[in-house]
Amino acid sequence: MSVNPEIELTADGSHTLFIPELDEHYHSVNGAIQESTHVFIRTGLHTISKQKIIVFEVGFGTGLNAFLTLLDAQSSGKEIHYITLEAYPLSAAITNRLNYADNYTEEEKSLFIGLHKAEWGRETEVTPSFYLTKLEVDFTTFDFSLIKDLVDLIYFDAFAPDKQPDMWSQRIFDQLYAITAPNGILVTYCAKGAVRRMMQQAGYTVERLPGPPGKREMLRATRTI
Repeated sequence: MSVNPEIELTADGSHTLFIPELDEHYHSVNGAIQESTHVFIRTGLHTISKQKIIVFEVGFGTGLNAFLTLLDAQSSGKEIHYITLEAYPLSAAITNRLNYADNYTEEEKSLFIGLHKAEWGRETEVTPSFYLTKLEVDFTTFDFSLIKDLVDLIYFDAFAPDKQPDMWSQRIFDQLYAITAPNGILVTYCAKGAVRRMMQQAGYTVERLPGPPGKREMLRATRTI
C-alpha cells in the first residue's frame, strides 16, 4: 500500500485517492461524494428507522463515509455509534488536503479534521450525536468478538474484489452476518454475482439496487431473522 497516494478530482468535483500499486481508486471517479451519499447514506442509513444506530464500516479510508454520516446525524437527531476499521491510516498531509468539507461551515470543516485526529482504539464523542471508534487493524484478521453489540448497518467499502480478493470471502460474509442485528443491513457499491451469492450463503436476503452515477447496480443485504 502506498504511503503517498495521489489525490485526484472526480466528476462531481470531490477528491478521491489513487493507489498506483493496486491501480485502484478509493472512490468512483464519476463522483466520490455522489457515490458515498447514494450507496451508504440514502440506500443504507436512511433505511434504518431506529433512533440509536450502530454502524460498522469496513475501510475508514479518507473518512468521507464517516463525515457524511456525522452530518446526517446532526440533521436527523439520531445517535450514531460508528465503528470503523482501517489497516493503512492516511497521513495528515493527505487528509488535510481533501476537499470534502470545502462547501461547509468552519465548524463542520473542523469536524472532518476531528474525525482524523480522533484517537485510535477508543470511542470518541465527536459530537453529541456521533461517537467514533477507529480500529487500526487488518480486516481479514479482525477479532469479531470485539463487537459487543449487534450492528444495525454495515458499510462494506473495501477495495474491489479483483484488487483485494481476501476481503471478499465466504468466511468474511459469514462473520459479518453473525454480528448483524435482526433487520440490520449491509450495503456495498459492488454488484458482482459471486459476492451476492456469498452474502446469500451467509444468510442475508440480497437486493440488487440502482447504483450511483457510472455504475448500473449495487447490493443491499438484510438479515431478516
